[in-house]
Amino acid sequence: MRLSSALRVAAWGVVATGVAIPLVRRRARIPPPVVTAIAASAPLALSVALPRSIKRDVALCVLQMYAYTVTYQMPNDDPEELERRVHLDYPVRIDRLLGFGEMPNVRLQRWFAQPGRIRKRDQVLVWSHWLWFLFPHGTVAYILWRHPDRFPRTAALTYAVFDLGLIGYWAVPTAPPWYASLHGRLGESGDIAIRRMMVEHGEAFWKDSWEPLYSVLGGNPLAAMPSLHFATSLMAAHLLTEAGPVEGAVGWSYALTLGFALVYLGEHYLVDLLVGATLTESVRAAAPTVAPAVSRLGRTLQALERKARG
Repeated sequence: MRLSSALRVAAWGVVATGVAIPLVRRRARIPPPVVTAIAASAPLALSVALPRSIKRDVALCVLQMYAYTVTYQMPNDDPEELERRVHLDYPVRIDRLLGFGEMPNVRLQRWFAQPGRIRKRDQVLVWSHWLWFLFPHGTVAYILWRHPDRFPRTAALTYAVFDLGLIGYWAVPTAPPWYASLHGRLGESGDIAIRRMMVEHGEAFWKDSWEPLYSVLGGNPLAAMPSLHFATSLMAAHLLTEAGPVEGAVGWSYALTLGFALVYLGEHYLVDLLVGATLTESVRAAAPTVAPAVSRLGRTLQALERKARG
């Protein structure tokens, strides 16, 4: 077999393995680090198997998020063990300090929410939360469409935030405020229970479809620190600003709206957002230092791809 053919076969084998292993991880009892390593190798292998094109760029992003999603969900493979490890109290203490004695979630819901009702403005905020599933990836897609020369950097920065956030989810599994409230941990010092308005509206809007929809998108309910909802939206705002003033205005309007919604709706503590913002700014600050190593990896993959084409 020629070297080019062998490289293509090997690359496609790695891609196929990276897709298949997460699907059988529970049955085969494969350790999570091995699953993540194999899944994360699939985008690299695809860069060798196929020449650069828009379709390949999209496929790389899909494979990257496949590896992310698998790694994000695996702590919840054993829900009871995850509940034993979860941290409930430290973000409450920090948020009380940030809120000058009262948690921002509690204060915002007292100011703006009406007990037992989901108002129109609440629905807008809930939908801004749901739209997050599209916004960071939509930003990457927009840059690929309108500014393809910026795509590699945009994708690298966006998905670096996603991937680095996983460290917090594994190392310090932290419950969101709605979960702490559900388990009676927010009844001290005059705090009231925190409503989870996203679920209230979701059950009313989606009706019987809500439970299966949430089970697919929920994945890991005890992954609140850092807030990747806010971190990735903040990165998108920066990247859209680089693309143009109109794009930047859209990006910042969404990121700030989402930030308010996450705290108001009871999905995140304020400290979750602050740590998420720190993650984003750290990735941006480190980018020039890391860029040479990333470029070397890119050149290596390009050289292998040329050899695979013969």
